[in-house]
Amino acid sequence: MNGTRRGGKTSMAAAAVLAVLAFLLLPAGQATAAEKPTVTLSKAQAGKGGDITVKGKGWRPNALLMMLVCGQSTPGKGVPGGTNSCANDTGRAVTTDGDGAFSKKLPVAEPPKPCPCVVHVATVTGEKAQADVAFKVAGHPVEPLPERQGGGKLSVLTDTRLEGSSGILAWFGAPPSRKFVFTVGNVGSAPVKNPVFQVGTSHGVFAPQWEEQQWRGTIAPGKKAQIKLPVELSAGAHGNYLVSLKFGGKVLAEQPWGVGRPWGVTVFWILLCVVVPAALFRIGMAVVDKLRPHRRRGGRGSRPAGRHRTGRLSELTDRLPKLRLPQGAVAADEAARTPRTKPPHGTGKSGTSGKPAKTVKDTATNTTTLPWFTPDTDPGAGTPPAGQLSAPSENSPTTKGNT
Repeated sequence: MNGTRRGGKTSMAAAAVLAVLAFLLLPAGQATAAEKPTVTLSKAQAGKGGDITVKGKGWRPNALLMMLVCGQSTPGKGVPGGTNSCANDTGRAVTTDGDGAFSKKLPVAEPPKPCPCVVHVATVTGEKAQADVAFKVAGHPVEPLPERQGGGKLSVLTDTRLEGSSGILAWFGAPPSRKFVFTVGNVGSAPVKNPVFQVGTSHGVFAPQWEEQQWRGTIAPGKKAQIKLPVELSAGAHGNYLVSLKFGGKVLAEQPWGVGRPWGVTVFWILLCVVVPAALFRIGMAVVDKLRPHRRRGGRGSRPAGRHRTGRLSELTDRLPKLRLPQGAVAADEAARTPRTKPPHGTGKSGTSGKPAKTVKDTATNTTTLPWFTPDTDPGAGTPPAGQLSAPSENSPTTKGNT
């Protein structure tokens, strides 16, 4: 009986000695790594523009950390919205010392999401570790936390695709649009209700621009659903784009998208460069024609309506060869142009005045003023008919009238 008690006491003492030796021989680095990293603040509340001192210990030695002020977060639950809910532009980086401790000032800024807020500290490289401490930003709005989907996990089951077309307006620079279609399944143990996806579009080497889109519906555990989310680019976009889908901070799918060049814009500018100068030219010509003085008909210095025809006829007349007419024809033509006059009363062969009648010679000399005399230019013309007088020839003797 006593031997049994002595043996038990000996074994217990040996176990205690081995435990003490194991604790003493444990490396200091492993003991430090086993500690949970912690963060403390110099102030629990501060306004925008101020600063606070952040201290930490229990971190990995010589580790690079990032400190941020984040909204819609509580200690112990992490940052649900990721760094999108944090004031990234005022964040600070800090490196721990050999003992895993640090102390750094952090500017206070309003995060893009409402409070409750925390100061979030996480490792940048190496093994992941993070710690959050509650912090209140004075003057920043406070709203209740959104409901979190616990236990649910979505995974893309089939290939994604882009459906639809942008229409003819995209050919003239309108924003191209498509429907991002994909099928997801709930591989978790809890239903997912009204999941919020992040759809991003990137062009070339640029980072994607994320946009949150909520799908209305519930996906039960082990079930799947087809989801269609609209995607739209900026006006005039063309080239190769990449559409990405993210849920819960993880990229689920990516889909390339080739957008054609809006040639309608180029055609429009070409037509504009042709039509506008032509229109300006026509307007200018109309203004010049309006300002140019017009000559009225019958006005001073105006020409008759048929000036062009008269000028043309005169030109043709000048070009024709001039004909030499006989002397008698010239005299007859001049007599025809002279208006006829009646002989004075009381003249003739037997007048009451008693004056002798004009001789044939006198009559012959006045043939140029008498239109009824017709010269006999043709010697074979014969005697004139009765009642018609003819001019005497130059060789015929002249007679005087009787008184």
